[in-house]
Amino acid sequence: MLNIVENRKIFYTISAVTIAASIAALALWGLQFGIDFQGGSVLEVNYSALPDLSTVSDSLKPFKLSDLKIAPLGTNGAVLRYKETDEAVHQNIINILATEAEKNKIQFEERRFSSIGPTIGAELKQKSVKAIIIVLLGISLYIAWAFRKVSQPISSWRYGVVTLIALFHDLVIPIGLFAYLGHFYGVEVGANFITALLVILGFSVHDTIVVFDRIRENLKRYSHLSFMPLVNQSIRETLVRSLNTSLTVLVTLSALYIFGGENLKYFVLALIVGIFSGTYSSVFIAAPLLITWLTFLKKS
Repeated sequence: MLNIVENRKIFYTISAVTIAASIAALALWGLQFGIDFQGGSVLEVNYSALPDLSTVSDSLKPFKLSDLKIAPLGTNGAVLRYKETDEAVHQNIINILATEAEKNKIQFEERRFSSIGPTIGAELKQKSVKAIIIVLLGISLYIAWAFRKVSQPISSWRYGVVTLIALFHDLVIPIGLFAYLGHFYGVEVGANFITALLVILGFSVHDTIVVFDRIRENLKRYSHLSFMPLVNQSIRETLVRSLNTSLTVLVTLSALYIFGGENLKYFVLALIVGIFSGTYSSVFIAAPLLITWLTFLKKS
């Protein structure tokens, strides 16, 4: 019979190693912030036939654009990212690209242009961090309030603290992954990454609440059981539901990652890693932590 609670040290070790690696990656390399946070410009263009992107890059060398990055977009499109936000530079780039396309008898059009100043980017970064902190505190306080009538054998506020620990687990792993990807592959994080983190928090806390709610129900239903077997039974009763829900979402996200556009790729990857981590923490970390805390309280 599956006994997750008795084997909790194994699951703690797996999480501890993963979290340590994520924190190390973040401390060593940090995140590569995109123009959403640093300021800069994004220009999307479309061609009747996509030219060699290295040729496009060479044609723009006279402008000496800072951190110019050009990536394909769809079949015949390209997206250019660079730090300059001057409108005159924007118009000069359009003229050069149009001229080069005309030389090669290719049709060219500008699809989208947006720019963010460095001050706005810094402000957005601060607001993103505040949003995540507020969400974390709000969720933990809500769970403490929702379980206010559960005082035995462990206080309701401890459910909120355990949830906060699980959510930290679910946040730090994708953040660490993107620190690694940013350092070795130049992957940048922007507003979409913050959106992915907030979605991960919502999905993770849903799974955690399902398990905690079953514990609350079973405390009334099986008052003769001690807390450890009761928690383990609650996990077993909700395990299939949690796994089925997560697998359905992960299959959908995997299809989006494989077949979706380039702009969605890393947003979807963050969701895949975060939702997998969230399911793991809800089942193997959050509820077992209640047992660990209770054991510590009895010993102290």
